[in-house]
Amino acid sequence: MAMKHSLIWLILSLSPLLATAQVNNGFNAARQQVGGSNASAFNRNRASNFNDYRQKLNAEYVSKTREPWKGFNSFRGMTDPEKNVKPVAPVRMPEADVDKEKENKQLDIKDIATPIRQTTPPQPVAPIQEQQEPQGEMLRFSYLGTPLQVRKPQCTPFTLSGISENAVANAWEQLCKDSYNNMLVDCMRLRGKLKLCDWAYLMMLKEVGQAYCSNANAAMLLTAFLYSQSGYKMRLGVRDGALEMLYASQHQIYETPYIQMDGDNYYPLSRKQGQVKVNAAKYPKEQSMSLWVSSDPLVQYQASPQRTLQSERYHDMSITVSANKNLLPFFSSYPSSEVGGNFMTRWAMYANTPLCQEVRQQLYPQLKNAIANRSQLEAVNRLLNWVQTAFVYEYDDKVWGGDRAFFAEETLYYPYCDCEDRSILFTRLVRDLLGLRCVLIYYPGHLASAVCMTEEVNGDYILLSGQKYIVCDPTYIGAPVGSTMPNMDNSQAKVILLQ
Repeated sequence: MAMKHSLIWLILSLSPLLATAQVNNGFNAARQQVGGSNASAFNRNRASNFNDYRQKLNAEYVSKTREPWKGFNSFRGMTDPEKNVKPVAPVRMPEADVDKEKENKQLDIKDIATPIRQTTPPQPVAPIQEQQEPQGEMLRFSYLGTPLQVRKPQCTPFTLSGISENAVANAWEQLCKDSYNNMLVDCMRLRGKLKLCDWAYLMMLKEVGQAYCSNANAAMLLTAFLYSQSGYKMRLGVRDGALEMLYASQHQIYETPYIQMDGDNYYPLSRKQGQVKVNAAKYPKEQSMSLWVSSDPLVQYQASPQRTLQSERYHDMSITVSANKNLLPFFSSYPSSEVGGNFMTRWAMYANTPLCQEVRQQLYPQLKNAIANRSQLEAVNRLLNWVQTAFVYEYDDKVWGGDRAFFAEETLYYPYCDCEDRSILFTRLVRDLLGLRCVLIYYPGHLASAVCMTEEVNGDYILLSGQKYIVCDPTYIGAPVGSTMPNMDNSQAKVILLQ
């Protein structure tokens, strides 16, 4: 048994990256061998080594933070490619053309945007050792209208005496103490419990920082600490006498200034532009933010005023729905972006985001009833006409002062929407209610969609991997499935694949 313990200790001592899956597998196998009370001792040793490793990394970060910070001039934010593109006005199909028999016509497509792949959420470089201590005071705060709480550190709060290199390093050193572990553990648990995407998690941590710290610089530092200790890539900076946090993103964000450092774009949380002095300290295996939203945040539901949305052609499709007002600040704060230099990917972010469960529970039974016992073509035509005619079209620059894509739930809330908002909502409904694959079709100044049906349907279509996707345009008012809006230049059309 002593030999086994020696072997285990050797493994622990030699591994510099104790958080890797390979080492964890070795730990689990060894733990099964020792068994009983020895397993408890093994677990304690393992936790101690993880903690020692994390403290070593934190000490290195503090030491690097004390070195002079380097000045960077921020670049102007990437211009939204749609900013100066004239939007295509909606068109109404003449009533006499609605029931005309359609011929099959394959449309040539210039380009295809491949699906965006979600990354796994970042994790701490080493497991955080939760502190076993009596129940203390809780830090209460609110995020997206939802009361939340995390454990307050049972120690004297950290102090930030200034924003010099040494002052920031001294404060970070205090934050690295074990007494802040439980706050960090609670934040990460909330990330999982509420199903927060990376952006929503950062916004929640910002609320934690402001609830715990009365000083703006201290709040920014705590936010940065919790974010980086959760495994995210960020850099600290100083601009105009204030502490700044800059986060790295896997996506290229529009209309937001950034600096380039070590091959990454870093965006200031304040969204301010100008020169900034940046701390070069970093952690191993830190991960850039993903702006993918795989789930709606599970926050409290606050119903917006009900809207009744009536289809023009199908009089039985009078749908009443409310949105979750608590989600609107998240949607408004969400930065529009692209992936891999392909601006078409921006719309996939919105279109692949699900409606919140409360809205689905209201909306989907009504829509399912309206399309029940109908062919795919009839069902899609009904959903298409509902989106075409139940919503009021208006240009983004008139309502918002510039281009602004909606998540599907926003289209159900706001009184006006445009072509991209309608196509995002329509493809969400078709995928959820009928289980059919969809794509978006981009023309300069216009966004339409297409649906892959398992039934034979005539009309305009595109061919992808041998499958026909029938054109459905939610802004070609009154037009049935298979109709392309007049004057669309298919030589410029591009397809955006959706999940």
